[in-house]
Order: sequence, then structure tokens, then C-alpha cells
Amino acid sequence: MTIDSTDHQPKTAAGNTIPMETTGGDVPPTSDARGSVVPLAAGAGAKDAVAQEFWSELRRTTQARIGLGRAGDALRTVDVLELRAAHAAARDAVHNPLDVESLAAQVNALGLGAVAHVRSRAADRSEYLRRPDLGRLPSNSEVPAGQGLSAVAHSGADIGVVLADGLSPLALAEHGVLMLAALVDALGDRLTFAPPVIATQARVALGDHIGAALGVRTLLVLIGERPGLSVADSLGIYLTHLPEPGRADSERNCISNIHPPEGLGYTRAAQVAATLVDGARRLGRSGVDLKDTSAEIALGGGDAVILEAAESA
Repeated sequence: MTIDSTDHQPKTAAGNTIPMETTGGDVPPTSDARGSVVPLAAGAGAKDAVAQEFWSELRRTTQARIGLGRAGDALRTVDVLELRAAHAAARDAVHNPLDVESLAAQVNALGLGAVAHVRSRAADRSEYLRRPDLGRLPSNSEVPAGQGLSAVAHSGADIGVVLADGLSPLALAEHGVLMLAALVDALGDRLTFAPPVIATQARVALGDHIGAALGVRTLLVLIGERPGLSVADSLGIYLTHLPEPGRADSERNCISNIHPPEGLGYTRAAQVAATLVDGARRLGRSGVDLKDTSAEIALGGGDAVILEAAESA
């Protein structure tokens, strides 16, 4: 093998150039999974630039970590650090407690009535994570005044709303009040709302006990969803018509991934919820027979979908 003195590339005895990896230089930048512009890793040549251009286009459509680069046999340091930071954020979202007083003050400002606070039977976060069944039941122990199921007054309203911390109190803190305001805008002109209830160490089914105590026809549980490595603050809405203890998951409808601007927006989520509420009131039930027809209604064909579900039940 020889070294050509003009381009400093190694050559075989026959004079063919042996490609060498670059060790730096003016390599075009690319966008990472969060849209940030980062330079290609050392060792990236023209072929790598083409590959990165391909992946950068796909990264604009997802928050998932796709097409990550390598440093030798491992991920690049920046990707490893981002992964660890995302994992830490997810753990924090699960374990950091909800600031109930701050949330209650914001909810009270909406003028829907005095907010009640209900705790589940899980004594603390550790027990909540280990015993999902206890998160579905209201506390049966002594709790401070105004923080038990007895503090929930019967209202007989059309809609009840429970703001539950779930697996991401962060999601409820960031999106709960704005989502509730959007629901009031979408439904408040024709349906009545019961005073909201904040539920802590709560699973979705705790709402059945609260809804029964409120005496509402339809219950909406706004709850923090399980954090992932892309999103730690996603909110979900679970709709149950005629709530009572013992309802099965198949008797609910779910709207998930609410976390604007990347996820579902408040207005759109409220539109879907309003369509489901109307459908549940016509069908007399929620769950697998009730479908989201908000898109069909926009096109003028939504009612047919609901009627078909009713006839096939």
C-alpha cells in the first residue's frame, strides 16, 4: 500500500484508492429527534450525510428516537445523555406530588363551584405504584376535613369532572385547568357541571365512586398518563356514562395524548369529548358501543355511526 502525496489517501499496489473515514471537517449539520440542529458525529462522510438527511425528514414527524448515530459500537454521548435525562424526567413526573392547593385555586377561578379533594386508599406513592387496586377505591381511613368522599356533595348535574393525578401529576398540573376550561366552553352552554373534584393517588376507577356521590349522568376523569421517554406530561380523559362502582374498562371511552403543542390540543380534545358525551346520552351508555364521530359530524355523517352502534348492541 502507498500514500498518494496529493490527496493523502492510501492506495493499493494497483493504484486504487482505499476509502478512509473522515475525522471532522465541515460536515453538514442535521436535526435531532427534538428538532435541534446538531453536527454529524466525527467519522461521518458523504454516505452518512445522505443517511442523516433521510432520518432527519422522518424525525420531523415523531418524537421517537429513530435513526440515532453511533460512536464506534455505542450510541453517541449526546444521545445517551438525552436518554438519561428523559428517563429522569419520567421518574420525576411519576413521583413528584401534585400541588393540590395551587390546582384547587386555579380550578376555583373557573367558577364551577367549590372544589372537593378525595384521596384513594393508597397511603402514599409507593403503595399507589405497588397496589393499583387501592388507587381505585376511596380512602376508608381518617382524612382531614374536606378531603374524603363525604365532602363530595350530590349535585344531580349532567357532567362531573374529576382531576386525578394518576401516573403523572405533572400532566395534570400543566394541562388540567386549561383542559377543563375547554370542556366547559364545549359543553357548558347546554349541559350543567357539578363542582369539580381533585383526586390524589388516583386510578381511573376511583372516579366511579366520586361520580356516584355527585349523582352526575356522565363523568369525565382527567388523569395524568404513564410517562414515557418522549413525553412525561401527557393527559388523558376517561368518559363513563352513569358512573357507579364496579364499572368495567370496556364501559369507558378514552381520549389520550393531550399535551399541546406536540400532542392533542385542548380544543380538539374537548370537541371529541363533547361528541362522546352527546353519543353516550343518546345511547344510554358509554364504552365499546360508543365511537368518536367528531370527524364524521364535521362531514355531516356522524349520527349514522352512533345509530349503527346502537342497533348492533
